[in-house]
Amino acid sequence: MKKTLVLGASINVERYSYLAIQSLLRDGNQVVAIGARDGKIMGVDILTEKINFIDIHTVTLYLNPKRQEMYYNYIIALQPKRVIFNPGAENPEFYKLLEQHHIYFEEACTLVLLSTNQY
Repeated sequence: MKKTLVLGASINVERYSYLAIQSLLRDGNQVVAIGARDGKIMGVDILTEKINFIDIHTVTLYLNPKRQEMYYNYIIALQPKRVIFNPGAENPEFYKLLEQHHIYFEEACTLVLLSTNQY
């Protein structure tokens, strides 16, 4: 079980972040979520503020690069084992910062990783 922060979470059932939360939970992962609006998905509260979560294994990003900027220091401070840049979230500027802090990152789709048992 990997504790995962879904950043850019949405209660819109058509958004990939919504589907990712469902799939992560079905796969047995612990999920926390931050989004622009509060809500709840399968018992997971979507928070609107940066919380100092502990033991985050993975941060999976569903934000475009411009919207990520306000989270750079926050994510680095969480010291996750990895950061996943889902399609549309690719961000070479942030990659450099993560490398400087020895945080692994990958360009991947969380849904695909889960469906192929590579998460």
